[in-house]
Amino acid sequence: MDILVLIGRILYVMVFFTSAAGHLTQTAAMAGYAQSKGVPAAKAAVLGTGVLQVVGALSVLLGVWADLGALLLALFLLPTALLMHAFWKETDPGSKQNEMIHFFKDIGLAGASLMLCALIAFAGDELGLTLTGPLFDLD
Repeated sequence: MDILVLIGRILYVMVFFTSAAGHLTQTAAMAGYAQSKGVPAAKAAVLGTGVLQVVGALSVLLGVWADLGALLLALFLLPTALLMHAFWKETDPGSKQNEMIHFFKDIGLAGASLMLCALIAFAGDELGLTLTGPLFDLD
């Protein structure tokens, strides 16, 4: 069972490492996009969310307070869905569909992050193949 959880953690964080790489290497372009969506301090927000994704994903991947890492990823995803993918504001059908897909992807990943946080915190030290136990205790 532990190996399945580890494989799941590896697969789960891949999307965040990929996204973080874009945030940290294409900051200007991403900041321009974020600014067009009304995000204040767009460059700082892009860099901050890139770092947040790296920290959260590394935490989940390595099993270092992985429950906290999963929570950090949810805290990235929920505002991102609302601010960056507000499909209800779009008038062009293609843009609306694209934003809706990204919105629900982020919402679904946020839900998975919250479940992962709870499951790791509940499993406690019985979850193997981690460097530390969870930060939170949900016994």
